[in-house]
Amino acid sequence: MRMVAITGQKQIELVEYEKPKLLLDSWALVKIHVAPMCAEYKSFSEGHRCVGLGHEAAGEVVEVSPGSKVKVGDRVVVMPQYPCGECVLCIAGDYVHCEHNLDYGASTMTQYIAKPSWLLPKIPDDVSYEKASLACCGLGASFGAMEKLGVNAFSTVLISGLGPVGLGAIVNAQYRGARVIAVEMNEYRVQLAREMGAVDIIDPRSKNAVEQIKLLTGGRGADCGIETSGVIAAHRLQIDAIARGGKIAFVGECGDETMIRVSPDLIRKGISLVGSWHYNLNSYPRIMQVIQNSSLVDKLISHVYPMSKTQEAFQTSLSQQCAKILLKPWE
Repeated sequence: MRMVAITGQKQIELVEYEKPKLLLDSWALVKIHVAPMCAEYKSFSEGHRCVGLGHEAAGEVVEVSPGSKVKVGDRVVVMPQYPCGECVLCIAGDYVHCEHNLDYGASTMTQYIAKPSWLLPKIPDDVSYEKASLACCGLGASFGAMEKLGVNAFSTVLISGLGPVGLGAIVNAQYRGARVIAVEMNEYRVQLAREMGAVDIIDPRSKNAVEQIKLLTGGRGADCGIETSGVIAAHRLQIDAIARGGKIAFVGECGDETMIRVSPDLIRKGISLVGSWHYNLNSYPRIMQVIQNSSLVDKLISHVYPMSKTQEAFQTSLSQQCAKILLKPWE
């Protein structure tokens, strides 16, 4: 089977690997029909050689082992990682935080993947593989954050960073009826956000960005914030622009250190900061409702490439003139 590999700086190749085998009972083999791209462009740009890219997919079950919760022919979303399935977190649906994750070296930018069957929720009949694949990072990351923040029609949500995850946050916020204030300077993504109905978009390079946000909210600041960029300056913007008693969910990965002043930032403002990586698996039916009913979901998919043109797909991702990019492994 074919698999995507980074073989040099800004260089992609398709390599041949053996089809995975079902290692344990209750597993299933999935033929991947759609593999979304996420932040892999960073390794592509820096030339980090690796095989085994991707962590989200949608596909068709083609083989099962005894005890499987899915059957051959089922259309499924492939959830990330290989959690134990037995700890308190896994049982509660918060498997993404499992402390006993197994390393099978699997990827989704390939043609087949073997997974524990409980991590393969079924796709409704009226949902395409392309749209279903958004149930992971495209819409899932911000969906989980909004669940934690309690976003509803009375909320004003400050979304910083309008990459695919931030644009997905607009889709989720609009579906819930919330008001969106977005922060972005990429003109392609600003325009797409406006097409999605985000009227108030702040340029983070503005010296008075915080003041602009407060003017839009009657001087209070936003009720809650979703930070998707992973940029230190965006962390501070969120903390400074959120209303007293507000909540912020940090979604974008960041390897640097953000300065937080406990007294003025947290105690006196009474705000809550939470980390949000994914969503509880029990929420899967609700995220499917967003995919089935939101008129904005189509706009989140900007490019679809055959895997034979993965080099071009990565270059597009690196250009950031895109929203969510999907790969078709069998084309």
